[in-house]
Amino acid sequence: MMTKFRGAAFILKFRFLFIGIACMCILAGCASQRIARNAKPFFFIQISDTQLGFYPKKLQQEIALYEKAVAEVNRLKPDFVVITGDLVNNAKDENQQAEFKRITAMISKKIPVYVIPGNHDVGNTPTQEDVSFYTNRYGYEKFSFEHKQSRFIGFNSNFIKANTPVLEQAQYEWLEQELAKAKGAKHIVLFSHHPFFISQPDEPEAYFNIGIKTRNQYLALFKKYGVAVVFAGHLHQNGFGKYEDMEMVTTSAIGEPLGKDPSGFRIITVGKEKVTHQYYNIDSIPTKVAIK
Repeated sequence: MMTKFRGAAFILKFRFLFIGIACMCILAGCASQRIARNAKPFFFIQISDTQLGFYPKKLQQEIALYEKAVAEVNRLKPDFVVITGDLVNNAKDENQQAEFKRITAMISKKIPVYVIPGNHDVGNTPTQEDVSFYTNRYGYEKFSFEHKQSRFIGFNSNFIKANTPVLEQAQYEWLEQELAKAKGAKHIVLFSHHPFFISQPDEPEAYFNIGIKTRNQYLALFKKYGVAVVFAGHLHQNGFGKYEDMEMVTTSAIGEPLGKDPSGFRIITVGKEKVTHQYYNIDSIPTKVAIK
């Protein structure tokens, strides 16, 4: 009888243990869902086309504009900063490189900074040697990271614009892998130097956008993985368009503008439901960013 009692007691104890573990798993799952629902909105800043040396006679003015942008970044304290290419005007100019690095280093160490190359950084038809020259100085040419349950990916659009077969294909495969990893992310946000289009997804190819055949290939890829928005530069003025549910946003230069939009940068807010953004003149940056 004692043996049977002990056996029954063991089974009963095991059942209570199992039920306890199950409850803990359920509670953990609920906690995880609460965290997902309660993830706090945040903002980051996109700066584009610092392009120091664009007009040699205006170099000091370009330096002053970038320094002012950095001061505003430090005051606003975004979660991070992305610089979408054309860091300097002449990729091989050591003085331009030194000035870009000096000013960028003034951004608070608490604020991560991510950069991608523009055509002035690696050339209009980049080779592996051009890319190696760039990465030896800046560390990388593309990036992918998750922040507060959203995925952010920056890539080298110069391969795409120039249709450099081997380099472009390798990056395409990497990009698709990173997009696949982002499955389940609240938002997927991409960064490119070149806009895929300025206002209309079927607009003709020009210097400032991507060729239609290549463009359609990438737009289909972005649609497949639910990309919310692509932020770009290159145009030195603002542009906006939509491809179905995806936004294509072009940001004017902090350096020399080529249109009506003044030098400035874009503040992007990542909310619970959507990504919103606003471009600001460098002389009209808000005192603080309202996050909803």
